[in-house]
Amino acid sequence: MASPNPKPLKPDLAQDRAEAEAIAGQNVSRETFVRLEQLVELLFRWQNKTNLVAVSTLPRVWTRHVADSLQILPLALEARTWADLGAGAGFPGLVIACALAEAPGAEVHLVESNQKKASFLREVVRSLSLPAVVHAQRIEDFAKGNTRRFDAVTARALAPLDRLIALANPLLKTGAVGLFPKGQDVAAELTQASKSWKIEAELIPSKTDPHGRIVVVRHVAVR
Repeated sequence: MASPNPKPLKPDLAQDRAEAEAIAGQNVSRETFVRLEQLVELLFRWQNKTNLVAVSTLPRVWTRHVADSLQILPLALEARTWADLGAGAGFPGLVIACALAEAPGAEVHLVESNQKKASFLREVVRSLSLPAVVHAQRIEDFAKGNTRRFDAVTARALAPLDRLIALANPLLKTGAVGLFPKGQDVAAELTQASKSWKIEAELIPSKTDPHGRIVVVRHVAVR
């Protein structure tokens, strides 16, 4: 994750950013890193008036949010069309859009019903010229009216896995891979979800949380 002579950051973020660089390795381009710095700057600016992320996570914004989002990309390297459900402050959706800004045909759809958060998403997309579209609506309404075919669907800290699969299934059943970061309760969530769904999935260890896993869903069907 090469840094292009970055602008000075707040002292409490310097070490965290360095850790994020180490986690990402060489997978992030110079241009992407510039956009990610701008994203973090906008997040702090808006956080003062809109509660975008938990205040307790701000000192670790680079590892807790940025690097945590970046680790999803290598799991779907060929994906160009993405849907981020419950996009919130844009993690992972905005981070993915930053990384794919130069990729031909890339488009990230950010679905967020909270109007204040949707406004933040729009501002970042506009300011950074990202290949993203904001849908300020409920996930159910987006999925119901959607006619696109996505390569990948993401959702972070949105809902338990059984509920999450129900929300994402209209997009998954057309061929999208599901990429869902989960915490230490992932095994229990997967067991519960398996009562309602036949799930073909893989658990990938998280690079930012020793207890976390990314659930990679290849196929689901109703039991």
